[in-house]
Amino acid sequence: MITRRLLPYGARARLLECADLADSQAMHDWLLDQHRPEIRAMVPGARTLLLHLDADLPSAFVRRLLEARPTPAQRPDAGSNRQHEVIMVQVRYDGEDLQATADLLRLTVQQLIDYHTGQDWTVAFGGFSPGFGYLAPTGPALSVPRRSSPRTRVPAGSVALADQWSAIYPTDSPGGWQLIGHTDLPLFDPEADPPATLRPGNLVRFVR
Repeated sequence: MITRRLLPYGARARLLECADLADSQAMHDWLLDQHRPEIRAMVPGARTLLLHLDADLPSAFVRRLLEARPTPAQRPDAGSNRQHEVIMVQVRYDGEDLQATADLLRLTVQQLIDYHTGQDWTVAFGGFSPGFGYLAPTGPALSVPRRSSPRTRVPAGSVALADQWSAIYPTDSPGGWQLIGHTDLPLFDPEADPPATLRPGNLVRFVR
């Protein structure tokens, strides 16, 4: 049984606690399809959705929200009517941690690259820095240990793995993820609309 809670979050917001990442992603799509005028914006998290409101949600809709059983959004073949944008990301698999990460997972380098390129990844939510998206696999997930000693500088465009996630560093920054490659794709432009290339709900496909 899926359990959700809708909690107060200031005067004009509510925090929807979901069962897990898949439920949070599915509810994000479900709410987009409802076109509720009261909801001005949503901010996804790993197991939450922050709802910015222009007006209170009717109690009948809140009951629907808590009881909804939407199709899992992270599976592109799940039969959902929503069409997710697929962003192609060209990667040079030359990261400093590529061999070490493959060794940690008891894989060859080619098997690790095949894992990364062999499925689409869903932008689950953003965080850490502007333009940084946490990408969840749409297929089987490997658990990748973070580095025991984080780097003080990770170059912009670094493609990385940690835990179940993949990510691309949008700017030079510290980081403890395992670096497996690089891309030239720009991820954040404050003058653009929208400023972030990767937005929740997008699908990312890594290609060589």
